[in-house]
Amino acid sequence: MARRILIAVIGLALAAGIYLMFRSSEEPTAPQSAAGSAQPPPEVGIVVAQPAEVPYPQEFAGRVAGFRDVEVRPLVGGLLLKREYDEGARVTQGQVLFRIDPATYQVALDRAQAQLQQAQATLRQAEENFTRTEELYRRGVSTDVLRDEARSQRDQARASVSLAEAEIDAAKLNLGYTTVTAPATGVTALQSPAVGTLIQAQQTLLTTISQLDPAYVNFSFTDEQGQAFRALNERREKPIAEKDLTLELFYGQQAAYPQRGRIDTAAQRVDPQTGTVQARAIFPNPDGVLLPGQFVRVRILGITLPNAIVIPRQAVSQGPQGPSVYVLSEKDVAEIRLIRLGPEVAAGWVVREGLSRGERVVVDGVIRVRPGQPVRPVPFSAGSKPAQASQTPG
Repeated sequence: MARRILIAVIGLALAAGIYLMFRSSEEPTAPQSAAGSAQPPPEVGIVVAQPAEVPYPQEFAGRVAGFRDVEVRPLVGGLLLKREYDEGARVTQGQVLFRIDPATYQVALDRAQAQLQQAQATLRQAEENFTRTEELYRRGVSTDVLRDEARSQRDQARASVSLAEAEIDAAKLNLGYTTVTAPATGVTALQSPAVGTLIQAQQTLLTTISQLDPAYVNFSFTDEQGQAFRALNERREKPIAEKDLTLELFYGQQAAYPQRGRIDTAAQRVDPQTGTVQARAIFPNPDGVLLPGQFVRVRILGITLPNAIVIPRQAVSQGPQGPSVYVLSEKDVAEIRLIRLGPEVAAGWVVREGLSRGERVVVDGVIRVRPGQPVRPVPFSAGSKPAQASQTPG
């Protein structure tokens, strides 16, 4: 009996539970507020596309070359007595480098001076003889022949004096050439003839001086880059001239050279093996920091892109169809726009096609944007430092 009562109680409890469950499911839920059901549009940072004059520096690899290499050769021969500098040292123009034995040239100078004295004595005698003959001729005592002979002797004596004076000048020059000085300022070669060597005039190479100030920097650019620059110049109202360009130089661990340079010249031919055009820049080098053969990087400043639209890098997304950006309509609805990129500059990407003046481009919060959905735009402010400019094909 008790067991039946227990089973009945359990059955009633289950029935009551099932009734309450169905009752609660049939009751309508309280309506939610409109503010709780609708999600607010995401906030995004935007920039407005505006064409502007954009700096477009170009960077190339280059090597330093000496401004010129000067060979030092003697103008007179003889025995090398002394070297007045350290091999490989830096010398200045006019500094004494070598001394050649001057003994034979001193003797030649003494002989020339003695010949001058002899010629001067002969000239004095010839002039006195001509003076007497001229006086006798006026008195009618001497003849025309005697007067002409006296005049001829005087003129020959004068010529002999002039010749002796020229011989003295030549002897002094040769004597001075025994002291060899530096024809330019620069760094000398590491090898030179040993002291005691017999030097031959204009043949023996004493040393080579590499002039370092200013310094040349050789670099090359491709034919395509040259054509692109010419096409860019044709689109400009005022073409860019060489005088408008300045050059920066970087060497070592990204260190910048303090002096600015300029373009010196460029070859008028394309290398058939490399397809490049050789160019040369010139930089002041008063302290000799730039050394021949040194590897450097040259950055050309002064080139600009006219009427270029630049957008930050983070605004661009890459997809199967190419690069794209989100552009906002008048009602702040985002839509995808395929674009064609140009070169990369310091502020971001140059857009060649796909954007127009005044269009708003999403830069910050791109991952929160969905095509066809509204957003809440706010002005974008770049917080990161722009990267260096580089060349990227569009």
